[in-house]
Amino acid sequence: MRATPRPADLLLPLVAGVFQGVGTYAAQRWQIHAPDLLRTPLDPLGLALLLTGPLALVVRRRHPVFSMIVAVDSTMIFVALGYSYGPVFLSPVIAFHHAAAAGHRRVAWPVWALAYAFIVVYTVGFAPVPSRDWFHTLTVAALMGLVAAVAEFSRTRGERRAERARTEEEELRRQASEERLTMAQELHDVLAHNISLIHVQASTALHLIDEHPGQARTALTTIKQASKDVLTEMRSVLSVLRDDAPRSPTAGLGLLDDLIGRTGLPVEREVTGQVRPLPPEVDRAGYRIAQEALTNVTRHAPGASVGLVLDYGPRALTVRVTDSGRKDREGGEGREGGEAPGENLGGGNGIPGMRERASALGGTLTATRHGRGFRVEARLPIPEAPRPTPETPRRPPETPRPLPDHPLPDHPLPDHPLPDHPLPEAPRSTPETSRPLPETP
Repeated sequence: MRATPRPADLLLPLVAGVFQGVGTYAAQRWQIHAPDLLRTPLDPLGLALLLTGPLALVVRRRHPVFSMIVAVDSTMIFVALGYSYGPVFLSPVIAFHHAAAAGHRRVAWPVWALAYAFIVVYTVGFAPVPSRDWFHTLTVAALMGLVAAVAEFSRTRGERRAERARTEEEELRRQASEERLTMAQELHDVLAHNISLIHVQASTALHLIDEHPGQARTALTTIKQASKDVLTEMRSVLSVLRDDAPRSPTAGLGLLDDLIGRTGLPVEREVTGQVRPLPPEVDRAGYRIAQEALTNVTRHAPGASVGLVLDYGPRALTVRVTDSGRKDREGGEGREGGEAPGENLGGGNGIPGMRERASALGGTLTATRHGRGFRVEARLPIPEAPRPTPETPRRPPETPRPLPDHPLPDHPLPDHPLPDHPLPEAPRSTPETSRPLPETP
């Protein structure tokens, strides 16, 4: 709330005061001498009452009820003392409009009704020249009702505007929350995948550094690349906080080859269906689900063979990751095998996070044992692209079918006698339609 009125708040009272003063002085020239009115000329008290209403409009925004009561009371006193009619009613109209539009209906409507009752009672029984003209009473009622209707319309429009602003603000907060949740999921996937990979490769390097230093070097190289990748992806995810950055991470199914190469797992990739561009949210979710599934294989079954299937269906994308299970030290397979260089890192939120990603798009995700290994299968619906409205095909022109070639009948035609009355003569050509044939030279 402002301590001092704004310049725009002072302009309207100034215009109203000038208009009321000039208009009232102009109206009293004939009203003080009119035998049916006999109004009183303005004096200092009348001038003070005349300017009280415009002065009350200065605080109409901060104190609308106070402004309305002062403007209406000063106007009723002005009229009751017999001063000239004129634009003195402008100030109470403006003050009532602001009070009703601001939502103070319980005060504004009774005050407006009392003002109308005062005008009716005064003109009928207390005016210098009482008037019992019902047309005048109905006209005043219609004008005051019109002012009340305009005020109610302004109030309704203001409430709708405020409701729309609140809805937009809530939508912005919801979008911000969804963006924060998306960033948290992206950071979890990036960190979980790369740090798990670093942990497995570091365990492998420690396990082989004495007996197989060459393989340890390979593991250390993988650690270096994984740490570089995690920094790059974190920078990509956090860049959405900049105003000029894209509002969605860049991860997608097009990066699956790089992802498979970083894991170091023997992955057999299979793509079925009609490969086509996908919506960004489906493309990103498919990539993250495949990444999390491969991360789980790296953590829980290092060295297992993996089958990755992408099925581009007509209405859904299916991502299926199946591993053969952990290889134990005796060469067997199974997730229940013994210790390996990439020992279990403990429980996590990988599968619930993948299921949340699929559910957010209206899809499903299942994670179950498959033989001695594990299978993660996600089905992500693909929204249908809007199809153009097909035009009504035009029917090709029909080709006239040939008449059937039937032989003439062998029986003779009936012999009917000609009529006895003469045939009508052919109409003669008129001069306009008959033209002489051109003569040939």
